[in-house]
Amino acid sequence: MAASCSLPVTLDLPTLRAKLQGLLQFLRDALSISNAHTVDFYTESVWEELVDLPPETVVAALRKSASEAQARPSETRPLVEAEGEAGMTDFPKIFCETSQKLVSVEAFALAAKYYSVQNLGICTPFEQLLVALRGNQNQRNDENQKAVEFMNMKKSHEVQAMSELISSIADYYGIKQVIDLGSGKGYLSSFLSLKYGLKVYGIDSSNTNTHGAEERNRKLKKYWKLCHAQSRLDVNGLALKMAKERKVQNKVKNKADIEEVFNNSPTSQEKMSTSDILPDFSGSVISNIRNQMETLHSQPHQEENLCFENSFSLINLLPINAIEPTSSQQIPNRETSEANKERRKMTSKSSESNIYSPLTSFITADSELHDIIKDLEDCVMVGLHTCGDLAPNTLRIFTSNSEIKGVCSVGCCYHLLSEEFENQHKEHTQEKWGFPMCHYLKEERWCCGRNARMSACLALERVAAGQGLPEKIIMNYYEKYKPRMNELEAFNMLKVVLAPCIETLILLDRLCYLKEQEDIAWSTLVKLFDPVKSPRCYAVIALKKQQ
Repeated sequence: MAASCSLPVTLDLPTLRAKLQGLLQFLRDALSISNAHTVDFYTESVWEELVDLPPETVVAALRKSASEAQARPSETRPLVEAEGEAGMTDFPKIFCETSQKLVSVEAFALAAKYYSVQNLGICTPFEQLLVALRGNQNQRNDENQKAVEFMNMKKSHEVQAMSELISSIADYYGIKQVIDLGSGKGYLSSFLSLKYGLKVYGIDSSNTNTHGAEERNRKLKKYWKLCHAQSRLDVNGLALKMAKERKVQNKVKNKADIEEVFNNSPTSQEKMSTSDILPDFSGSVISNIRNQMETLHSQPHQEENLCFENSFSLINLLPINAIEPTSSQQIPNRETSEANKERRKMTSKSSESNIYSPLTSFITADSELHDIIKDLEDCVMVGLHTCGDLAPNTLRIFTSNSEIKGVCSVGCCYHLLSEEFENQHKEHTQEKWGFPMCHYLKEERWCCGRNARMSACLALERVAAGQGLPEKIIMNYYEKYKPRMNELEAFNMLKVVLAPCIETLILLDRLCYLKEQEDIAWSTLVKLFDPVKSPRCYAVIALKKQQ
């Protein structure tokens, strides 16, 4: 367990509700833009219904706002200064009070920027959280493992960042078990198991994913062993090269000079530096050797077991003061053989603690983990891009199981969320919905709508387009509505600018839900990924009290 350290201060529930209230005030008028369907844009005259400005004016204003944001990315000070005690912000008039049409693009863009997760002041910096979780422990210095090469750049980025955080949370509680909901192909589960020595249960609803993950994990283990074996050989090769160079130097040196160096009194030997013993090795070489040795010694025990047991040790070649001890794993030479024997005996036992077990099960808010995992113990629950209702259900399972000490959830596919107040005229037997979760939005009977939730999946950094109709029909529509193409371009730009606010609403709902739970000691949002590489980049994180 990591040394006790104060976690970063986060906003309390009243403050979050105040920000949520301000966001709702803005969205009550703006939501009609997000809910407008592109298919109906021309046939229903959407532009005339919702916007009281020429399309050219809208496009020019939004492009100017975007260029200013790039030039001054942190320029939100005027917005923050205008914020009142209740968390409300007095923006210039955005929509007409009578027609509810958009009348000020500049104010619209300003409000949308303010109510994004990035600018609302509700996130905890990733690095700050890592430092708090680790306490006095040093950061791992083997972060860039070659084993991420089997993933694409996006997945590699996500897995490395999230696994580092999960490992820190596990160390914070001194636990070894992790439950990965919606584990899919098992990339995150395998990485947590192989790199950090955690016992991971990956649960997915698809048998295809589960069986594929098992085979993929088998290949990853083999690949991982090769990577670590190669890293050992690289260090050993350097050591052998040094030994050969030293042998040549010893032949050239005068015997009297050698005796003079090595027959010094103990007092003088203590004062000898590394350069006195190895005069032809530069400081950078020694530093490189030290770094490689520190990397090897900082690896967990299970990684130690993956390398060659009889590998040639660099520590045996250098003087005793050439490399400073970095861990208790350094063993005097006379004890090395016995230690290796003992380590071989422990290999099978240690390997049992860092296994990845793919399981198939459809998870709901009422799923009983003890029925799925027979040896359930204190653990951390994770979800990397859990789809639709699985993200909110992950939080509900966390709050209802005492064994789960921490949760880290990154959701996606907001359009697949079930909404309690979306179709109120229909009778439903469902009791637990994907949205809303918190009391405030339930009291408001707030509904986003599927089109708005779909727009929340838009990424300002990566907006893609699609097609589906026969070319002849497409060209007919194109010729008919070509003179009004600028309307569609401007309207889509409005939807993209508004998209982060819808995501903010969904994430704030989940965070407020966690703040409402009495047994949760700490909760926050963290920007876990680079949004250019991974648009769904925000993680909902919550921790229970340390025992």
